Amino acid sequence: MSVATPLRTQCRIERVDVSAYRVPTEGGPESDGTARWEATTMVLVEIHGGGETGIGYTYADEATAYVVRNEFRQLLEGSDALETGRRFAEMQTKIRNLGRGGIAAMAISAVDIALWDLKGKLFGAPVCALLGAARDSVPVYGSGGFTSYSVQRLSEQLRSWVDGGIPRVKMKVGRDPSSDATRVASARRAIGDAAQLFVDANGAYSCKQALQFADEFAACGVSWFEEPVYHHDLEGLHRVRERAPSGMDVAAGEYCYAGYDFWQMLRAESVDCLQADATRCGGFSGLLAADGLCQAAMMPLSTHCAPHAVLHGAIACKMLRHVEYFYDHVRIERMFFEGAGEPIDGRLAPDLTRPGIGLQLRHADAEPYRL
Repeated sequence: MSVATPLRTQCRIERVDVSAYRVPTEGGPESDGTARWEATTMVLVEIHGGGETGIGYTYADEATAYVVRNEFRQLLEGSDALETGRRFAEMQTKIRNLGRGGIAAMAISAVDIALWDLKGKLFGAPVCALLGAARDSVPVYGSGGFTSYSVQRLSEQLRSWVDGGIPRVKMKVGRDPSSDATRVASARRAIGDAAQLFVDANGAYSCKQALQFADEFAACGVSWFEEPVYHHDLEGLHRVRERAPSGMDVAAGEYCYAGYDFWQMLRAESVDCLQADATRCGGFSGLLAADGLCQAAMMPLSTHCAPHAVLHGAIACKMLRHVEYFYDHVRIERMFFEGAGEPIDGRLAPDLTRPGIGLQLRHADAEPYRL
């Protein structure tokens, strides 16, 4: 009779490292409906214990690294890495007087992902198995189509995703409303009639503008209208959702930092699909809490950005519709990490032979961009 190997039940965190990297955009400044940027900053957390290193990251200001270093490092070092729930609760308590949202939430998110990655490596298992996988792979949608792009570049990018097997793509609108209908029509011609076309206004429109554009976009077969108005305008989102044409879903939630943010959005009946960003809402612990709320509300869930950071959490979400395959983040993740996979037939699957979240930082490749 064989004897089972005892399961590890404790692991002391020996050291917490945090670093930030700033990567210039490709081909000049980019923009959406309400913001412009010339670079993207990634804050990386490395948690060492038991001979392994867990990594987690978020796309946030360098100040996020300060929160990890000065608020969380002493709290974490010496504690048990396997008690992910306790560490999550302790971090929330620690930043009480700083505020639960914004950079504090993103700091918690990067640490939580790193803790789960470390746990997976210590157990020799992929994180999706520890969380409880609900599927083998996730549908993705190509996301970019920035308002800074020419119509030609916009069309080429969206078409490249469709030609590569991704049957749904998203573009930005709202920077110049007078040109939005023309740009959307050009995008539709570029991708053909079969592919799904999404638009994201990043809160640029007033409620009445959004309602007008909903009708115009519907004529081009747009099936997803993201943040048509400011994300805190739950009444405005509700109005657009109620009056949008049949077949067009209103989506928001990427700026929800905690469970109560998601609950308020659901309670206001302001979306047809809730979005959650694991690199903002508390890592995998926060993402699964959002998924639980969606289960209670019978609401589909879509993850926002950072596809390779959130993949294992998305695999475990029971209400998942799809994962955002965001151009800037995919580019950085390919630059920095071993294990960043490619979608096949519009779906992204984890490599189950790699423990944790399946990523390994290539330090030499990332170092030139370190702040």
